[in-house]
Amino acid sequence: MQKSTLDQGEGAPSNTEPQSVQVTKSSYATQGIFLILAIYALFFGRDFFMPVVLAFLFALTLTPMVRFASKRGIPAPLSATLLVLGSAGLIGFGGYLLSGPVTNLIQDAPQIGYTLTERIQRLRGPYDMLMELSGQIDNVTDSVNEKGVVKVAVQQPGILSQAAGNMLSIATNAAIVVVLSMFLLASGTMFYEKIVQSFTRMSDKKRALRIVYDVEREVSRYLLTVAIINGALGLVIGLGLWVIGMPTPLLWGVMAALLNFLPYIGALATIMIVAVISIISFDSLGYALLAPAFVVFCNVMEGQIITPLIVGRRLELNAVAIFIAVAFWSWLWGFIGALIAVPLLVIVKVFCDHFDGWQSFGNFLAAQQTIDNHDE
Repeated sequence: MQKSTLDQGEGAPSNTEPQSVQVTKSSYATQGIFLILAIYALFFGRDFFMPVVLAFLFALTLTPMVRFASKRGIPAPLSATLLVLGSAGLIGFGGYLLSGPVTNLIQDAPQIGYTLTERIQRLRGPYDMLMELSGQIDNVTDSVNEKGVVKVAVQQPGILSQAAGNMLSIATNAAIVVVLSMFLLASGTMFYEKIVQSFTRMSDKKRALRIVYDVEREVSRYLLTVAIINGALGLVIGLGLWVIGMPTPLLWGVMAALLNFLPYIGALATIMIVAVISIISFDSLGYALLAPAFVVFCNVMEGQIITPLIVGRRLELNAVAIFIAVAFWSWLWGFIGALIAVPLLVIVKVFCDHFDGWQSFGNFLAAQQTIDNHDE
């Protein structure tokens, strides 16, 4: 009798183990399906989710200013309204100033391409004869292949027409960002009160509140600091290019500030664009290289000295993780997705650092291993 009981006891784990494995596999499958559905929802619902995410990031960036104003006796709704409307007005005024140079640049694009080709051909002196011979061969081949063929050209809408067609969507999204940002900033501590009310035990309330405050403080400081650094970088680059004599230096300064939200990729794109414009703007090759060299110097100083010194090493991210995040969000939401990829990655990392089960993933996202535990 005892033997049969022991046999049943020994056999119990073997019956429950496959069941636990099946439950684990089912849980992984459910999580995978949920992740795929979430990605599809973000992709097809980008017209809704994009302005909402931008509003949350914008509100996080301005949160330290609203808190500072509240400590000085200024009500949060008033300071939030002034900050959001002032920022929106500043961005709109900057867009108005840049509309002229951007329009001229688009209209002059064919001439820019022709001038760039001509300048490059000057540098290829020994190869001009070979290229001319190759062009003659191509012309002969094209004339033989195109006999009896009627070319049909389909007129596509121009860039300006497409931009005009999207103006309503841009204005709607901008209005959503502005209004939602004001509500988020003006709400003050309402969300924290809701989080506290959702827990029953006092220890859980304190822990949740501490985590939320830490995440908000670190992310908002990071976003505000990086925004100020990028703005200063754009100002320095714009002034430097103005001194050098580059056309439309304001445009290149704003472009440098915006693209610098994309680590590595943005700086490289800025250098390449400035190099192209400089080559077609100046006759001397040595003087033309002065502008991109200045941009390289500014980006190196910002990336290697200024940002690590001000932001600190703790929130530095893995280059591989940055590249994957930028590629994913640019595929999902285009250029706006590429701009917000790194701030979203910082938010994910800060959350991971505050939860025991996700600290290993936070270490993967970091440029160096974070060994501090915030819950202790």
